[in-house]
Amino acid sequence: MKICIINGPNLNLLGQREPGVYGSESFEIYLEALKKKYPAIELTYYQSNIEGEVIDKLHETGFSCDGIILNAGGYTHTSVAIGDAVKAINSPVVEVHISNIHAREQFRQISMISAGMKGVITGFGLDSYRLAIESLMK
Repeated sequence: MKICIINGPNLNLLGQREPGVYGSESFEIYLEALKKKYPAIELTYYQSNIEGEVIDKLHETGFSCDGIILNAGGYTHTSVAIGDAVKAINSPVVEVHISNIHAREQFRQISMISAGMKGVITGFGLDSYRLAIESLMK
């Protein structure tokens, strides 16, 4: 099984950025733990702060992966283009958020990308990614 994790803007700063909201662990450290927990799954990871690069990665992986886990960061609330890219590919995509977006500012409670998703997981910290892997394995 091949699963690609795609993170959007500012998620390269996990572990440093607002630890009270996003935790104090870097994504790279967490990713290694996921790879150890799921050795039979080929987990790949990509992060970009640029909307078009996130779209390009969805296009690149969306016809060859068994699933994609997407945390579009702030683009969740603004990007019709990323939402359209998700709808254009074959791979199922699970939208994840580290924080509970529904308990935050009102603008964060609106997702422009959810309509094309297999599902949405929000508010479980980095464990949201593990839950997304579990959902794609079923």
